[in-house]
Amino acid sequence: MFDIGMPELIVIFIIILVLFGGKRLPEVGKSLGEAIKNFKKSMNELESPSTTETKKSLPENKPEEKKDTPTKPN
Repeated sequence: MFDIGMPELIVIFIIILVLFGGKRLPEVGKSLGEAIKNFKKSMNELESPSTTETKKSLPENKPEEKKDTPTKPN
């Protein structure tokens, strides 16, 4: 998807370190992690009802029960 190598990651880390400072960096990381976790949770909640509705709308593949009907001799 993104071709980010080690040099690019180092540059991004240095920019973040300069912007937020060393003391606030753990707080920023924690809040970013919580934001990603909440985003994934909300995406899963949005997908869950649609998949259950889809499953309800599909016909169930139950084998039909054959009733034993007496056959009349010809």
